[in-house]
Amino acid sequence: MADDLDALLTDSKRASRALGVAPAGQRHEAIRAIATAIERATDRILAANAEDLERGRESGLAEGMLDRLLLDERRIAGLAAAARALAELPDPIGEVLRERTLPNGLELTEVRVPFGVVGVIYEARPNVTVDLACIGLGSGNAVVLRGGSAAERTNAALVEAIQDAVEGEGLPREVVQTIDRFGRDGAGRLMRARGLIDLLVPRGSAALIDRVVTESTVPVIETGAGVVHAFVDRAADLPMALDIVLNAKTQRTSVCNALETLLVHRDIAETAVPTIAVALQQAGVTIHADGALPGVDAAAPLGDGGWATEHLSMDVAIGVVDDLDAAIEHVNAFGTHHTDTIITDDEDAAARFLAEVDSAVVMHNASTRFTDGGEFGFGAEVGISTQKAHARGPMGLPELTSTKWIVRGTGQVRA
Repeated sequence: MADDLDALLTDSKRASRALGVAPAGQRHEAIRAIATAIERATDRILAANAEDLERGRESGLAEGMLDRLLLDERRIAGLAAAARALAELPDPIGEVLRERTLPNGLELTEVRVPFGVVGVIYEARPNVTVDLACIGLGSGNAVVLRGGSAAERTNAALVEAIQDAVEGEGLPREVVQTIDRFGRDGAGRLMRARGLIDLLVPRGSAALIDRVVTESTVPVIETGAGVVHAFVDRAADLPMALDIVLNAKTQRTSVCNALETLLVHRDIAETAVPTIAVALQQAGVTIHADGALPGVDAAAPLGDGGWATEHLSMDVAIGVVDDLDAAIEHVNAFGTHHTDTIITDDEDAAARFLAEVDSAVVMHNASTRFTDGGEFGFGAEVGISTQKAHARGPMGLPELTSTKWIVRGTGQVRA
């Protein structure tokens, strides 16, 4: 089996070289072909997904993970639409970033180039399989996917449709491969495949991300868990704050940009906390706190992680802070540098929050659910980077490229 995996990765490396020089038009047509292929294979994909969901329920998979795992006709149609939108985006490959001519006549040009082979390890997210295949094609990278045992049947059906579509457009089918059949050992091998994998991106739980960051010998872009905050300032418009908080918490709970902690300025806590808390409870959200909250009866204790808990469920922690300084300090101390928002009509307070909160995405008077490659106009994303090296925030096509310098001379030699 080890030889089989080595051969698969070698095939991916070889395919990446062909993809890296393929014309943009051919790669974009392959993305459109993927959209059509998954639409045509909807029945087969849904049957495979039903098997994965049944196994997930039998094994006690959490509701949040089951929601991530679920595909239905609407979600498949959404994936196809996102793929077609991505195919219309500008091609990053060959984009000139800098150019200059040296005094000796050498002409220097810095251009975008693909990484080569991008490995991604993720959990129970078959939609990610399609997104990554399309982003790989759009950025000229082959992708090797480890989507986890929970979605193994769904991913297999998706990858088969994707490979057939890619091959039909004249590109190697090995530009998109899955290693799910190699199990947990396959993920470990992917982390150590230096020379065959050029970049590794983990998406999923904090435990998964920590393992990849700790054990990998391949360069890693870290995507983080989402302990996401909203701060309702004393100058907030309360109806606006209520709408934003409800959307950020309840629109979809199992994703990393969902709200996990609500902070309220003490000056308006007596009014704002019960107003927002009651609306959340009526929507089915359980309130957590580390003590009594104004107008809230019987709040549950904080999660096992305290203020650093990522619930990914219909749960939210609420805290009252003395002022803007305390809110910023709390967010920077307990957040995961993902997405945080302030609701206020005070432009000075907003400016300080946006400048001083150390997160990949900071917002003013907007729901955190907008931190998403599709919502940002990227078509899709490979993940939301919470680190500072290379890329930060939603990672679209340009973020999956490196650069090279092209030097043109007329016989110059260095003295």
